[in-house]
Amino acid sequence: MEATFWVTVAVVFLLLVISAFFSGAETALTAASRPRMHELERQGNERAATVNALLAKKENLIGALLLGNNGVNIGASALATGVLIDLFGNAGIAYATIVMTALVLIFSEVMPKTYAINRPDETALAVAPLVRAFVMALTPFTVAVQFIASGMLRVCGAGIDVKRSFVIREEELRGAIELHKGPEPEVREEQRMLRSVLDLGDVEVSEIMTHRSKVDMVNGDLPAAEIVRKVLASAYTRMPVWRGEQDNIVGVINAKAIFRTLQGNLGGIDQLDVRACITPPWFIPESTTLLDQLSEFQRRQEHFAIVVDEYGSFLGIVTLEDILEEIVGQIEDEHDDKVAGVTVQPDGSFLVDGTVTIRDLNREFDWQLPDEEASTIAGLVMHEARRIPEVGQQFAFHGFRFEVVRRRKNRILALRLSPLEIAEPAPDQIAK
Repeated sequence: MEATFWVTVAVVFLLLVISAFFSGAETALTAASRPRMHELERQGNERAATVNALLAKKENLIGALLLGNNGVNIGASALATGVLIDLFGNAGIAYATIVMTALVLIFSEVMPKTYAINRPDETALAVAPLVRAFVMALTPFTVAVQFIASGMLRVCGAGIDVKRSFVIREEELRGAIELHKGPEPEVREEQRMLRSVLDLGDVEVSEIMTHRSKVDMVNGDLPAAEIVRKVLASAYTRMPVWRGEQDNIVGVINAKAIFRTLQGNLGGIDQLDVRACITPPWFIPESTTLLDQLSEFQRRQEHFAIVVDEYGSFLGIVTLEDILEEIVGQIEDEHDDKVAGVTVQPDGSFLVDGTVTIRDLNREFDWQLPDEEASTIAGLVMHEARRIPEVGQQFAFHGFRFEVVRRRKNRILALRLSPLEIAEPAPDQIAK
């Protein structure tokens, strides 16, 4: 009897160790960093490749680990119950329940999972080969269990939504970016750039384009000398060319092309063939996303596009530099206007041009102004006010007080923004 008792205790101990292995492996493999595992695999780490292969079929992995863990826990509990019943009779059931619950909870759950959650990558790499062998051995059983479980979920109307999983992954990535914080200014800049990269597929060119009212253009019907003078006087190397009316864009003229043509022209500027310096215009719809437009810029090896609305009317221009600035921030050269349309006042308020985009303000000052209904700060005020405000009118929403400083006809030219010291009022409680 004594020998049987100690053999049973040894088996129970072994089963608890195996249960601890399963618990720790489950925690480590599910918490392991997928990016780091992929990078290690790329560097030739075979264990990392095994981890990635296991995570690629996470249902099989979880099913096998749970099956093994529950199996050894039940086996250990059954053996302990049998021994304690022999020693204490029916009271042994209660003793076995108390003892095994404490042992499983402490030694097979809390301890291994605590260790694994604090060292997920190292633990995952260590257990991956054994777990892979175990998963392969139990594949028929796990497939059967998954089939039954999936069927039950479908009956209950809780089937697996694959599309939703992609949304969740993007949200996890955005959450990881928000957690990337630190006192260094470089960290804040990295965070901003990573956010901008993820936003490229959601932002349309109409939100970042240079509006037609600010575009330097040239009349193609002017004499060659006048065209050259206007191109050289501009701060930009490319300019749209129009004829008849400004909506009739016939091409894009390049200052470098003019220089090359002038170099080989012996008749002077008056004899210059301007048409040889003009390239066909590239029209794009205003709804094109920045990600698609960036791909098109790369494919066509062009840097300049004309933005039009659904009726073909000229709205503005977008360049490769505009899209790059959405990622890396403002790229300034000797011709750029140093005043970006925002002036910080001594009292802490901000004097902002109406055409400044909400995205630029949010990115520069870490504000959270909404840009779903309007792309510029003037558009946001008119959207919230539900009218065209007069000069001097003030409105409070989204944590700021907005004062109209200048207006021309129906356009708001300048606003003063002051952060509110009180809580943000409800959107429908706009205060004058």
